[in-house]
Amino acid sequence: MRFLTSILCLFFLSLSQAQESRVVDVKVQGNKKLKSSFVKKIALVKPGVLLDSIQLEEDVKLLKRLPSIAHAYYQVFPANTPNEFNVFYNIVENFTIIPSANVYTTNDDEFAFRVGLYEYNLLGQNITFGGFYQDDIFSSYGINLRAPFLFSRKLGMAINYQNLTTQEPVFFDNTTADYRYNNESIEGLVLYQPNFNNRFEFGINYFTEDYEYLFGATNPSVPQELRVKKLLYKLIYEFNNINYYYQYLEGFQSIFNFQYVTSTDEALPEFVIGWNDFSYFLRVGKKGNWASRLRLGLATNNDSPFAPFSVDNNLNVRGVGNTIDRGTGVIVLNTEYRHTFIDKEWFAMQGNVFVDGGSWRNPGGDFGDFGDSQNIRIYPGIGLRFIHKKIFNATFRIDYGYGITPDSTNGFVFGIGQYF
Repeated sequence: MRFLTSILCLFFLSLSQAQESRVVDVKVQGNKKLKSSFVKKIALVKPGVLLDSIQLEEDVKLLKRLPSIAHAYYQVFPANTPNEFNVFYNIVENFTIIPSANVYTTNDDEFAFRVGLYEYNLLGQNITFGGFYQDDIFSSYGINLRAPFLFSRKLGMAINYQNLTTQEPVFFDNTTADYRYNNESIEGLVLYQPNFNNRFEFGINYFTEDYEYLFGATNPSVPQELRVKKLLYKLIYEFNNINYYYQYLEGFQSIFNFQYVTSTDEALPEFVIGWNDFSYFLRVGKKGNWASRLRLGLATNNDSPFAPFSVDNNLNVRGVGNTIDRGTGVIVLNTEYRHTFIDKEWFAMQGNVFVDGGSWRNPGGDFGDFGDSQNIRIYPGIGLRFIHKKIFNATFRIDYGYGITPDSTNGFVFGIGQYF
């Protein structure tokens, strides 16, 4: 039936190329919680416009990216008047009240976790609202509100509050000290999407960093207590040309993140930081997906133990440990092959094999640090994915990474959502 409908759509659209055909009405079907008015607000195709297959395809691609939608497709039917047509957007909804969870162990093998609860379709308008609680030796929490289409298809906003406290290693003089680190911040962002493939975020983050010495090495030049108020100016640019079909992705994405951070203390001086994530996804046969992510990043090269880029198995290298090193530059490549072993209407199970590798520039160092064997980490591994296809981001992942470079470790990483 779906094949026949597609043939009819192509037939009507081909007729429209020979004659000027218009859209009489746009209807939304299959949605329950998602508001039809929201779909019509963000759709390019509206009553009165010329019937355009390119716009129809763009609308469907945008809908399939939304957290509230598992799948979407369009249909075109003739209206009662010649050269006029009705457009139907058919929606398969996701369940969008989603718990989140990450479980891991730190370098001292203690148990740590982050749990949260988020609504990704608040008021049927694709507004994300929720928060998290983290126990990583110390307690932390955060609250997030994100409404990318609040004002129009192109303009939205986001507000985030976070009170994050962790035990952080600080590296200096070939030794290590552990600090109680607290970051309390509030952030406001303007979200702007000029067209289907491009989006921008502009914003300001006001935060306070508090370092309190716990144990380990000391140095007169490294303070044991430090509390600094900072202001962060943020710019994010994303190019996204990924096509989604349930758990399968295909296409290219680039996300550039630039931040300028002011400071009120010379021990934590102002700095500039920027990084770019390049992601590429390729379908392999009917059940395979090859996924790769390359991160390139640089920051002001201050010779400080509080460098901004970290080596962490929850962020970049699976199995390496929890914040085992820091740097002022980063090159990381994650690549994996995902294969679907079970694929039902609502459930899928994937297996994956991966290689995570990266290198960091030492604080105050030079670009030659990227080639230093002490800074290079390579971790191959395997994993499993358990996916609920009708619940947004409901992918429970288990990965095991095993280091093959000198002084490597190994370990499991658990989480909700694909690693990248």
